[in-house]
Amino acid sequence: MLTDKSTQTRPADAAAAAISATSAPAAVDLESLICYFQGGYVPMRDAKISIMTHAFMYGTAVFEGIRAYWNADQGQLYGLFLREHVERIRHSCRIMMMEPVPAVDELVAIITEVVRRNGFREDAYIRPSFYKSTKAIGVRLHHLDHDLCVVALPFGNYIETEKGVRVMTSSWRRNADEALPARGKITGGYVNMAFQKSEAEMNGFDEAIVLTANGHASEASAANLFVVRDGVVLTPPVYDDILEGITRKAMIELCRSEGLPVEVRSIDRSELYIADEIFLCGTGVQVSPVIEVDHRAVGSGAVGPIGRAISERYFDAVRGRLPEFSHWLTPIGDPV
Repeated sequence: MLTDKSTQTRPADAAAAAISATSAPAAVDLESLICYFQGGYVPMRDAKISIMTHAFMYGTAVFEGIRAYWNADQGQLYGLFLREHVERIRHSCRIMMMEPVPAVDELVAIITEVVRRNGFREDAYIRPSFYKSTKAIGVRLHHLDHDLCVVALPFGNYIETEKGVRVMTSSWRRNADEALPARGKITGGYVNMAFQKSEAEMNGFDEAIVLTANGHASEASAANLFVVRDGVVLTPPVYDDILEGITRKAMIELCRSEGLPVEVRSIDRSELYIADEIFLCGTGVQVSPVIEVDHRAVGSGAVGPIGRAISERYFDAVRGRLPEFSHWLTPIGDPV
């Protein structure tokens, strides 16, 4: 039913200052935040790579985006799906021929230590990345070293969603698994998403819906897709070239806990035009109800009851207000 190294502070450089207000507060000195780099915890200003680094030259890196949510009443910061993200980045490493990598527990410990050392008392975003660190010219995956870095920074909304978002169907198709596997979060592959996102925003929309080569709705530029028809929640299958989303899995769990039937199947583009509701989900977009697709209103043209209810439940869960979803969370640091 719905219901430790310390250094003096330096100003952030121009690139840091250019980060939008919806990503990190303008006052944040990114260069002084602590990250994990080449086996130690250092200020970001000291974490530098050569322009000859293979990952920089060819996009041969994998990453995860992880959120941590601050609960002011409890004085507690919660990491969301830490183990699940770590397990997925280890899978991405295997796809990209990066082995060995640290075990899950070791990686979780490194990530939480980065966040703890920064002392965040606000929502944060964490990005661990394994990258091909060899300085080399030549397109390949084999015979290259790899390394790990982890950054964390204060982070708000990726897109504003309170009133719902407007989307368009992108002219850029999703890369197929046999070309560049979407189940791996491969840095170079996100150029595909960048084409889609820029096309949408430059045409006055908030997001893009991306189709497979067969014309099925796959996902958004960097978010999974859910469609509601006649009280049934639909989401595309893995074989429609989607990222195996961790938030997607949580949405399915959340919907079923609310008594909503969930069906995993291919979704045609035209189904988006006759849907009762649509919402996107992902670490970045969180839960984002869609109110318009290709200049067609979704349902009433306002955020629908299922999308609103699921969104409210999700945000209560990630901030530690719902004990039944405590398995999603990892407390970081002692309550303050």
